[in-house]
Formats: sequence, structure tokens, C-alpha cells
Amino acid sequence: MADPDEGVTPDGLIRTGVSRDRVPAAFEPLLADAVGLVGTVPDASLLLYGSVATGTTDPARSDVDLLSIGLSTERAEVLGQRLGARYADRCRSVDVVPVEAGMFAGEGDEAYGWRVLLRHYCLPLVGPTPDEVVADLAPGYAADARAARGFNGDLAQHLERWRAEVDDPTTSTGLLAVKVARKTLLALTGLVSVHDGTWTTDRAKAAGRWSGVEPAYAAELARLLGWSASARRPTGRRPEQRDLVRALEDDGVVGMVASRFGVLVGMWGATGS
Repeated sequence: MADPDEGVTPDGLIRTGVSRDRVPAAFEPLLADAVGLVGTVPDASLLLYGSVATGTTDPARSDVDLLSIGLSTERAEVLGQRLGARYADRCRSVDVVPVEAGMFAGEGDEAYGWRVLLRHYCLPLVGPTPDEVVADLAPGYAADARAARGFNGDLAQHLERWRAEVDDPTTSTGLLAVKVARKTLLALTGLVSVHDGTWTTDRAKAAGRWSGVEPAYAAELARLLGWSASARRPTGRRPEQRDLVRALEDDGVVGMVASRFGVLVGMWGATGS
């Protein structure tokens, strides 16, 4: 479910509905367990983001998204698996993304995107706070091309990898289609944000808006939305490989989004990141 409070403040900064008091009560035991498990690791931080952090989650059909700073990849994976199994009655999965503090440092677009995420989309649960982790974390970040590029300026890199994966006979077309759709539509939200002078990470809203800008791609954008939701509705129509191959072509829907994004927003490689 979309965050109705996401947008732009009067002074041009990103606004979201992330708030500790909006976390549904059903998830408090899960978060308490997560805090207890991570709290034993010195200097490790755990933060909540996603629909649970905005109170817009759909219990039993949504993921719980956690960001860990200072946990190893192995410990983060075990944490997610343990919590996911324990609370399978109230969420689809628990995903713990491990990052190191160094990811937030520097002038590159990727580091900038991480700082935007940390400031506007994450709720601290335990460990050093975002301001303690990142010394120069700004009070707020502008809803602009730099933020959009920080989030999705790697789309061209992903597109290159997807084109190689789709031809690999060991690749699951269904799983690849979900990855392609979710990343491409997220990049589209940045494209729409810059094009319209707004700020959104709502994939469905962005697809609807761009279908009006480029009606020739409306059907393909609708197909991407279907693929992105297929993980939540596994009984739906399975993606066809020929449709995925077509989407990844230069004039396919993914190629189109990458092209428009590169021109209007910019990619990491083109900006020195």
C-alpha cells in the first residue's frame, strides 16, 4: 500500500509518513525480538523501513524490511530467516539488508542515495542512531534529480546484467521478471518525480502517470506491474520469456525507462559516482 504522506515539503525537501507511532501493534513483538537479537552485537544498528514503518502494510501479505549496519551478511541472513519463520502468521517474509557504515560516506551518487534512505525512510530500532553513524547526515534532502539518481542511477548496470541472465538456461524467468519489474518501476518513480517536480516511490502511481506521458508503453507498464505483484500473488499468469526478452530490448519498456532516466536524471557512470 502506498504512503499517502510521501511528497515534497514547502521548502522542497522529501516528505514521508515514516513514524514510530504508525508501526502496527501486530509487528511490535517481531521488532522486540529483532532488537533483542541485534542488541548483543557491539556497535550494530538495526533500522526499520518500508510499509511497516509508515503503517501502510497489509499484514500476512507484506514483507518486513530491516536495514542492519554492522552485521555480517551471514548474521543478517540468519536474523531474517529466524524472524520470518517465527512470525509467518503476520508477514510474508523478513528481509534484513546488511550494509557497512562506509556505504554512507563520500560524494558519489550511491552514497548520497543511502543517506537519503537513512534520513527519510528508516526508523532506528537499536544501536547507534543515523546521526551517530553518519557525521554529515543532513536534516533533510531535496526532492530532486540527485536523490532520484542516488536511488536508481544503477538501472543501466542492472539492465546489462538482466540481458545476460535472461539468455541463461538456468535462470528462472519468473524470479527474474519480478526483479526486473520492481527495479524498473522504482526507477520510473524517480523519473516521474523529476519530470513532474514531485516526489514519489509509488510504483503503481508512477506507471499510471507515465502511461499518460507515453501511451505507447501503457500495456507494457501494466505488464511490469503484474510481474512486480506476482511474488504476492503466485497463482497469477507466469511471465513468458519472450515478453521478458522484449521488455529488455532498447525500445522495450525497460530500455525506454533506462533511456529516459539517463537523459532526465542521469546514471551513476555518467555522473562520476
